[in-house]
Amino acid sequence: MEQAKTIQLTIDRHAVEVAPGTTLLEAARTIGINIPTLCHIDLKGTCVQNKPASCRLCVVEVEGRRNLAPACATNCTPGMVVHTNSARVIRARKTVAELILSDHPNDCLTCPKCSDCELQRLVMRLNIRQMPFNGGEQSQRKNELTVAIKRNMDKCIYCRRCESICNNVQSVGVLSAIRRGFDTTIAPTFDKMFTDTNCTYCGQCVAVCPVGALTERDYTDQLLDDITNPDKVVIAQPAPAVRYALGEEFGMTPGTIVTGKLATALRDLGFDYVFDTDFAADLTIMEEGAEILDRLQKFLGGDKTVKLPITTSCCPAWVNFYEHEFPDLLDYPSTAKSPAQMFGAIAKTYWAEKMGIPREKLVVVSIMPCLAKKYECGREEFKVDGNPDVDYSISTRELARLIKRANINFPNLPDGDFDSPLGESSGAGAIFGVTGGVMEAALRTVYEVYTGKTLPRINFEQVRGLDGIREATIDLNGFELKVCVAHTLSNARILMDKLRRGELNYHVVEVMACPGGCIGGAGQPYHHGNIDILQARFNAVYAEDEGKPIRKSHENPDIKRLYDEFLGKPLGEKSHHLLHTHYHDKSIH
Repeated sequence: MEQAKTIQLTIDRHAVEVAPGTTLLEAARTIGINIPTLCHIDLKGTCVQNKPASCRLCVVEVEGRRNLAPACATNCTPGMVVHTNSARVIRARKTVAELILSDHPNDCLTCPKCSDCELQRLVMRLNIRQMPFNGGEQSQRKNELTVAIKRNMDKCIYCRRCESICNNVQSVGVLSAIRRGFDTTIAPTFDKMFTDTNCTYCGQCVAVCPVGALTERDYTDQLLDDITNPDKVVIAQPAPAVRYALGEEFGMTPGTIVTGKLATALRDLGFDYVFDTDFAADLTIMEEGAEILDRLQKFLGGDKTVKLPITTSCCPAWVNFYEHEFPDLLDYPSTAKSPAQMFGAIAKTYWAEKMGIPREKLVVVSIMPCLAKKYECGREEFKVDGNPDVDYSISTRELARLIKRANINFPNLPDGDFDSPLGESSGAGAIFGVTGGVMEAALRTVYEVYTGKTLPRINFEQVRGLDGIREATIDLNGFELKVCVAHTLSNARILMDKLRRGELNYHVVEVMACPGGCIGGAGQPYHHGNIDILQARFNAVYAEDEGKPIRKSHENPDIKRLYDEFLGKPLGEKSHHLLHTHYHDKSIH
């Protein structure tokens, strides 16, 4: 029997027509009915999903069914009559929320998630004004503070979003439910600390946590101390993706490009110099592009030892992932440092020498959409005699909090410019903020250097999009360059398992750990499962690229000057020493 193409049902007296397999939660949203939920999250178009039906806050009444049904896990059937707002449903939701509150701390005023807590908003929505149930908080949960992530399990509501994203989306498998009853907690296996696991510090658990159980480690007080210290010269370097999301924290439409306002705000906060990580993204392409060409030339020359595909190395969570999970394949990644670390190395050598400022007096602060950058700053290979190239990193959210503390009216700021010479960037640098952007930026340079021809069309749409794994073949004067792009670590694992088996037939592979790339980084304003927000940021990236007068990294005049005055040439002795790194076996047995 042929399956019906659509299903007709009634929700709150509204006729609804949906496709087979649609849940009641999804069907209600098509007609503007927003059923509350805590455990559910589904970023359409990515692999970020969590549908455990564990919180039971989305229950609805279905005529003919004795028990209330969880809307997130109940599929629509023909003729179904559903009530999302009956007295029985409203009482049940309120009781469930009150029981959750009975085992939750009442420190909302000092919680990092205050004013952006999904539980707090739900309590307001359900008009809960007293606590009828008591006796919770009897657990012996562990709290933890790492360089990147703060864990306060007294606040955990067992929605299991973090567990789902760690295991299913990121394929890391650090988090799971342990113990029972009031002692239940979501924690690393065997109740280990994060530092004793293969955690990549991608922070996606923080991005989806609806409460304050998982948050980023905040460095804003340290930053304010440095800014007010007359013996310090403090430099800002904001990442590409920050400017496409920061405005959301000030009520601006998602995807609003705030590049100029960002520069002005950083200067108003008291940074001595405001540069741009986009400049270092162009620098990364020069080094990584040269490395791609070097390996290709050796491969085409018959060198059997050359390691292909070369994989990108810009994403620190991805670097952590393959150091932990694939230590036998550490010859494949590019040795190029991330743009943030390249910037720090150049700022504390080339720029410091030009300005006559001792390295020890400089404080380089990266503003990143990423929490793994906090961990990356402390890696020993990115230090000189114990002094880090990048002193520490703050997230987009932390920057927004600083701006608010300083009484800066961000939406009304005039557009400013970045300082020179580490502030000029191309469109290729701008697109580093999205999945496929590093690949496209590299292709723009690799194509012209390899063929000696000007690109007939500068955009490489083949590598754009939000599909988990994308592949393309680029014609380089008759040579077919096979490339692949992946975002989220579960997709990265698929590729790396194939590489381990000798089945990955590409020349270049780009990986970003977070959904959508850096635009979906764990340090960005919370998206709360709204795919439209990620899509708006995605569109803004390419809009900025289109508006740039220079759109290829190798045409950036400040990059050319840097090589002429200081570095010599890409992959040269000096650039290799300053801008490249090595990797380590960090597997945990």
